[in-house]
Amino acid sequence: MERRVAFESSFAIAEAVKMADIDVCAAYPITPQTHIVERVAQLVANGELDANYIPVESEHSALSACLGSSAAGGRTFTATAGQGLELMHEVVYVASGMRLPIVMSVCNRALSVPLSIWGDHSDVMSVRDTGWIQIFAENAQQAFDLTLCAFHIAEDPAVLLPTMIHIDGFHLSHVIEPVLLPEQEKVTRFLPKYHHPFALDVNNPAAMGDFALPDLYTEAKVAHDMALRNSIKVILQVWQKFGEEFGREYSPVETYGAEDADILLLTMGSFSEVAMEAIDRLKRAGEKVGLVRLRLWRPFPFEQFRQTVGRAKLLIVLDRALSVGGPGPVCSEVQAALYHLKERPQVIGFIGGLGGRDISVEGFQNMIHRGMDKASQGKPGEIEVFDVREK
Repeated sequence: MERRVAFESSFAIAEAVKMADIDVCAAYPITPQTHIVERVAQLVANGELDANYIPVESEHSALSACLGSSAAGGRTFTATAGQGLELMHEVVYVASGMRLPIVMSVCNRALSVPLSIWGDHSDVMSVRDTGWIQIFAENAQQAFDLTLCAFHIAEDPAVLLPTMIHIDGFHLSHVIEPVLLPEQEKVTRFLPKYHHPFALDVNNPAAMGDFALPDLYTEAKVAHDMALRNSIKVILQVWQKFGEEFGREYSPVETYGAEDADILLLTMGSFSEVAMEAIDRLKRAGEKVGLVRLRLWRPFPFEQFRQTVGRAKLLIVLDRALSVGGPGPVCSEVQAALYHLKERPQVIGFIGGLGGRDISVEGFQNMIHRGMDKASQGKPGEIEVFDVREK
């Protein structure tokens, strides 16, 4: 029997971590992630979670401690945001290269400069190529559910890759919403105690992450890439199992009102729920529009994405990160994913919601109409930052 509680999204993640029965959390608090690890520390101190909590002096040290914990076979969790993710950047590569199934919540935050504690997807894109599985949540319930799924996915013997769950800083991390909490027994049945198949053993010493000469480096990186790409099979299996157990279904690419749509808007994260209202309003006005939500960022779900958007005439992509001097990172990936299709939608990219700036329902309606105008004028390649004040 599920309980319905009012939880801040950060607390919902901490509750999932508790129900996952982790062994170790090493973390350094940084806004807007702080509430997650504060809550985990409180659960450990109160005896509600039997785990080792390691307070460290920096995010670099936090993930470094997680390397040791995970390599020794412990179910391991951490969390960070923005500049903290940048400080641990070096170790982020190490975790995936060593195939350590760490789960990390990232409360997405804009990167300097200027300094900002508010959310956008700058930090996501800075770690795009680090070899982690990366999944986006849109609300507190999804943050809870997908954190549980992340442990199951990461620890599968066919995967053994670290996994990030992304939630938008402040727009989601600090918002209180209703969350359905399942019974512990049901979670334990879905996510049994973890046993690392290659855990370090003092009686059988082994080395990990060794130096590689040029004649081995390429093969090691290709093996890493293949492992990440192949993880989508397990991701789909875990989400199917979760749906059967808890009644909530997840997919790499999800849609809203897109069945008969000629024009699609693509979003990631919590802004998707605002965009849904914009789609509803435009549909009531007779416009054939729909929404595509990209839940799985890495590995990029090429097959599912092409099947979802291939029949549309126009695809409008919202990036919440500015790739200085280049196109929006999501838009460029979308274009690459669709390039070889004979029939594909025209792609128009916008960059918006930077540094925590809101995009209203009316803003999304304007963005869609602006995209339609650009498509009719034959200007798909222009990069446009949405809602820039001129004065």
